[in-house]
Amino acid sequence: MSQVHTPQPSTPVTIITGASRGLGLGLAAQLLERGHRVLTLQRTPHTGLAAQAERLGRRLEQWSVDLTEPTQAAARLKAWVQALSRTQVASLHLINNAALLVEPGPLAAADPGAVSAALRTSLEAPLLLTGAFLAASADLTVTRKVLNISSGLGRFAMAGSAVYCAAKAGMDHFSRALALEEAERPHGARIVSLAPGVIDTDMQVQLRGADPARFSSQGRFAGLKAQGQLDSADAAAAKVLACLDAEDFGQKVIADVRDLAGT
Repeated sequence: MSQVHTPQPSTPVTIITGASRGLGLGLAAQLLERGHRVLTLQRTPHTGLAAQAERLGRRLEQWSVDLTEPTQAAARLKAWVQALSRTQVASLHLINNAALLVEPGPLAAADPGAVSAALRTSLEAPLLLTGAFLAASADLTVTRKVLNISSGLGRFAMAGSAVYCAAKAGMDHFSRALALEEAERPHGARIVSLAPGVIDTDMQVQLRGADPARFSSQGRFAGLKAQGQLDSADAAAAKVLACLDAEDFGQKVIADVRDLAGT
């Protein structure tokens, strides 16, 4: 008697950078709950996330990578996506979340090495990883989405944050150009650069703890915390995933989570 092979069900697959804490960790945890296969890229894997995946019976891979040197990570990602079973991918998503913040203050006083590391992690890595993702998945006809986590500071300048502003403005503009490219393809990916709102993360701690003499907006960030205006990482992740799930994802390339209904 011949053996009958039951086809494995297809699964949504999501890749997230910077998932060891904050928003990225919240996104990864909620996607596992939703049944996604998840790949994360960060310096240090999160043991709690691994335990959650085991408890839920979900597929999770966590890569320890240094995104200040993104070329190797992009090559590895390209090979990983190419190796995915084409019959078992229900949809494919890339969330570029990882970012580094240079110590708040004037650019003239910034450490050049820190500036370089921040730009490579926050802008060069998303460009290289997105290029690898798109090249490796070009043959897929399922929905593909690239969600770039941007910031209001990519759209409104702030003294003392020139490097972060530059990285996020670059992310917004490369998203615009990429969306035009993908619109020319038969099954092009859908692209969004999303400002996720103000979130109670380590970055906020750094901003409100900065020296007011070097960073004139320090009081503003301290006030956001004091007035309870910061989302938790989990609450922010739920809002970001509502955007990712939206039927019209990609119609508006430059988006803000605060403009979404119900957020």
